Order: sequence, then C-alpha cells, then structure tokens
Amino acid sequence: MGAVMRILRYLKVTPGNGLMFFKYGHTYVEGYTDADWACSITDRCSTSGYFIFVGCNLVTWRSKKQKVVSRSSVEAKYHGMAQGTCELLWLRKLLGDLRCVPQKPMNLYCDNKAVIAIAHNPVQHDRTKHEEVDRHFIKEKVDTEIVSFSIYII
Repeated sequence: MGAVMRILRYLKVTPGNGLMFFKYGHTYVEGYTDADWACSITDRCSTSGYFIFVGCNLVTWRSKKQKVVSRSSVEAKYHGMAQGTCELLWLRKLLGDLRCVPQKPMNLYCDNKAVIAIAHNPVQHDRTKHEEVDRHFIKEKVDTEIVSFSIYII
C-alpha cells in the first residue's frame, strides 16, 4: 500500500507526466526473466530479475538479490524463473478479478536452454535435487497449461 501511495503522490505533483498504456487489441501476457550467477563479491549471491508485459505494455518488473547461493548458473536462472512464475500467477489472478483472464498460457521467456529443459522434464534428479521445491512448483504450472516457457536469444 505504501508503494501505491508513493505512485499516487508522484502522479499528483507531476500532472504533465503519467503512465501511458496503449490498446493493442489483445491481452497476451508475456514475461522475461534473467539472472546473473554469483555476482556479489561479498557473499556470491546471484541477482535475478523479470519484467512482464500485458498486451505489449510493461506492467511489472523487479530485480532482487537471491537469498541463497546458487551452485550453478542454471540454478540461479531457475530461481529467477520461479519468481517470474509467481508474478505471472499474481497477474493472472488480478486480471481474473478484472474479468479479463488470459485465454492461452502465459509465456515466460528465459535465455538458457538447460533451464527450459528442466522446466519441461523434472526427472533429472541428480542435477536438480537441491532446487526441488521450485522444480515441482514450475512443473505443476506447465502441466496445467497456465504458464509456458520459451527460449529467447539476445
């Protein structure tokens, strides 16, 4: 609520500025996620981030230092993907309250093929046992076709 009040105060004191949203004729929900591995020199925690579009309009974004130290870049990106998936689910619920539920699975793009492979095939036990909760959470959302994952190349 504090963040909302801050935004409203900003909009009140800057009447010439504002947030522009354009109508594109669709409400496809797409997200992009990325993470860097062990970037913090002091504790080697990774930083992950995501941003999400609804109908080509940027509606939410976040960058956050992860609480755990990842053992590989795939694990760091997988934690970031789990955070992006949570945000997509929150946005789906919000759109449902507005009676505008997405008709097709929401896309979440990642730039790592191994992360996408783990999301679609969680049987790789030796590689993923230390990230088991995220793995089951993401697999459940893929199986119910709420979220789909794709790769993007920069």
